[in-house]
Amino acid sequence: MQFGILYEMQRPFNGTEIDWNALYKETLEQCELADQVGFDNLWFVEHHFLTGFSGSPCPEVMFGALSRVTKQIRIGFGVCILPYHHPVRVAERVAMVDQLTDGRVEFGTGRSNAYEQIGLGIDPRETRSRWNESIRMLPEIWQSEGEYSYEGEHWSVPARRVLPKPLQKPHPRMYLACTQQESFRLAAQMGIGVLSSASYATEILKEHVKVYRDAIKDADPVGAVVNDFWGNNVHAFCGKDNQEARELAAESMKTFFGPDKPYIEGRINAYEELLEAWGGVPDHLQADFGRWLRQSDEAHQEQAAQAGISLDSGPGAARAAVAQLDANTLADRGVIIAGDPESCIKTVKMYEDIGVDQVMLIMQTETIPHDKVMGSIELFGKEVIPAFRKAKVAAD
Repeated sequence: MQFGILYEMQRPFNGTEIDWNALYKETLEQCELADQVGFDNLWFVEHHFLTGFSGSPCPEVMFGALSRVTKQIRIGFGVCILPYHHPVRVAERVAMVDQLTDGRVEFGTGRSNAYEQIGLGIDPRETRSRWNESIRMLPEIWQSEGEYSYEGEHWSVPARRVLPKPLQKPHPRMYLACTQQESFRLAAQMGIGVLSSASYATEILKEHVKVYRDAIKDADPVGAVVNDFWGNNVHAFCGKDNQEARELAAESMKTFFGPDKPYIEGRINAYEELLEAWGGVPDHLQADFGRWLRQSDEAHQEQAAQAGISLDSGPGAARAAVAQLDANTLADRGVIIAGDPESCIKTVKMYEDIGVDQVMLIMQTETIPHDKVMGSIELFGKEVIPAFRKAKVAAD
């Protein structure tokens, strides 16, 4: 099992102002520690316009700094939004970072969301075809000898020598950010890795991993090699106090998926989907929510009001049920990796057992301050990660 940290670049803020200077310095300090204690990967998103949610519009700038303060840890675009950028510019930036890091780059890709797409002048209806064209061009650019030229639907490149080339040969490994089964199948068909950006209970997730593993056997790779890899985002926190650590991670994740957040806002049935992905209503909440979830929104709103349950906003019962899912249920299902080191080891083993290659831990959020993130990274490095390194050595 590999261990990564995924950065949206968030920090606690008062709702109107973000201390950008502190955010970036704290992030570099956390990454330097992660490198020292044995994490495998750092992943940085690309987001635009999402005040308070993400301070990472140009991750390659951070990568330049990270190339100087880290030595071993691999550095990942998690992800580069291909429809926004000319493929030549993407190829140049990735290759340059790969050179600066001595070949430590991982290259994740994605399409983002309509809010950001429109803000950057991109027609959301074109993003799939733009992504598809770019993902096929990039390996060709990186492997080109002499001049490269291309003429397509969205991009045109007259004969030019594109420099530099990546240090890694034939090119950095490629991935797709995925949230649903259609995307998992697409990644497999194209022979690229999955960066699953949805939260799942491991019992639900294992079926998606199986779909991908089965499909990639028949891949027609867009790159020079097949990258059979599954990385999974998961909110995490490791602390000495088991219950406190679980509560911190649960609060962090629920805030991350709040009704005003980009992964939720504008999505129909978003909380119904989250509730299903997180394993459904547990037995101890069935009396409160089970019957409401089986009825129409209008009906359960009226009945909930009579029962004294507030379902006034959002998608009603599902949103309320998600809010009431307790930290221990979320940890026991593997929706979060949280608790003391022993508890975290147990949950990571659940991911390992279903075939996940890397857990990509989300620890730096708007509810968890820098000092606590540093403590969590250190505990993962000292007590959780070594348990899996020892197991691998014993197996070998």
